[in-house]
Parts: sequence; structure tokens; C-alpha cells
Amino acid sequence: MKQMKMKCYHYIAAFFAGGFLTNAVPHFVNGISGNAFPTPFATPHGVGLSSPLTNVLWALFNLLVGYLLFRASKTTSKNWLSLLIFFLGIAFISIYLSIIFVNKATNTI
Repeated sequence: MKQMKMKCYHYIAAFFAGGFLTNAVPHFVNGISGNAFPTPFATPHGVGLSSPLTNVLWALFNLLVGYLLFRASKTTSKNWLSLLIFFLGIAFISIYLSIIFVNKATNTI
């Protein structure tokens, strides 16, 4: 099978797909567990806590966007560079979220 030629925007989509899919995890887990958790819709934005329902909806939005970006990126197991960039997106957002959510319990971000 012939390997598809990927353009620069495919790699960008792969990076952001990793970010959106990873960002869905904490919001989904907290939401279905009934826990309040920061979202962009909280007051103050990203610092205050949002309801579990808001978190589930935000997670579902992130899953949808991540899935669409992943499909648009044309990432496959046969293209190691696209997989690497996808996983770099996962790593970047994981590290970033671990830093910004470290104080979420005390609401002092």
C-alpha cells in the first residue's frame, strides 16, 4: 500500500488532536464523578469551578474536535512522524494541565 504524502497542516492537526483528546480526560472523569472542576466557562475563566454537567459537555466537545482533527490529520500507524507529533500534542497538554490545575483544590490558580 502506498504511503500518503502529508502536508504541514496535517501535522498541525495531529498535534492539536492530541491536545484536544487529552484535555477531554480530566473534564470527563470529573464530570461523570460528580466533581466540580475548572473550565473556560467558570468565573474567573479557567480558575473557578464549573458544574459536573458543564465538565461533561466540555469533555464531549473536546472529544468531538479531537476526533475531527485526528481524522483531518490523516495520522496512521504507518507514518511514525505523524504519530510522534500526535503524541507530542498529548505530552504538551498533559504537562501544561498538570501545572495549571495543581492548585485547583484550593482555587488559587
